[in-house]
Amino acid sequence: MSAISSIEKKSSLKSFLTDLKQLTKVGLSLSVVFSSVAGYLLAADIVSLNILVILSIGGFFMVGASNAFNQVIEKQTDALMKRTMNRPLPTGRMHVNTALTIAIIFTIAGIGLLYSINAKTALFGAISIFLYTSAYTPLKSVTPLAVFVGAIPGAIPFMLGWVAATGQFGIEAGFLFLIQFFWQFPHFWAIGWLQFEEYKKAGFNMLPMNTKDKGAIKQIIFYTIVMILVSIAPVLKVTGTFYIYPLTAVIIALAGFVMLYYAVQLYKTMSNTEARKLMLSSVLYITLVQIIYVVDKFLH
Repeated sequence: MSAISSIEKKSSLKSFLTDLKQLTKVGLSLSVVFSSVAGYLLAADIVSLNILVILSIGGFFMVGASNAFNQVIEKQTDALMKRTMNRPLPTGRMHVNTALTIAIIFTIAGIGLLYSINAKTALFGAISIFLYTSAYTPLKSVTPLAVFVGAIPGAIPFMLGWVAATGQFGIEAGFLFLIQFFWQFPHFWAIGWLQFEEYKKAGFNMLPMNTKDKGAIKQIIFYTIVMILVSIAPVLKVTGTFYIYPLTAVIIALAGFVMLYYAVQLYKTMSNTEARKLMLSSVLYITLVQIIYVVDKFLH
């Protein structure tokens, strides 16, 4: 009997951990931690393993909290979409109060850890959680401008690492913010294109003007170009202590042109296949750019 109850306990713990991973979107949270770490390595004169660990765990809690709050708010709409209907809350596997408790614990732990680095890091972490849950999430069903609002908390992690290393928010951190800010438009609009019908069922406005047409793709192309220009701007040494070699700028521009190519192909074909390629190339782009910046810094 005790063996059976032990197996049941293990099974229920395993399913709870699986649900927790879904609630906090572990994959997304880890990609955000990666951005923060890249920003820190870019700014730090002397790398502190201690700060890196605190930043990683604090950043993970911060994003996990945002995702948990988001799923509590969107429990009803998540039930309408294939992509989200199997999440813990719409299926009833997890109670709303449990999810809220997790979100609150993650928020307190995340901001507390970031505060132990410095006050500015904690402030930006708190702003990120607040904007994501209190502005972006409710605006999704009201206006396509929700993507602009959501791009603000989404752009904070890269810059958060710089602030964690320096305790300052200057032109360098501002530029890291802008790079990730402009990147989000082609990235999220590509997802919005792919999930257009699903989002429509849930009443979400995730494309410019909420229409799946060439006008939306023109905006994708425009923001991709702006993203490339902002990404290579540090080569001009207009971004304070953050600058890159000309060769680095060329490599980054080439990576950006891959995204631009798929955006143009999407304009020509208006197919989901090209939208998926654009989305995947955007994920590759932001990862590569962050790695390239860090490598470039250590070559100075």
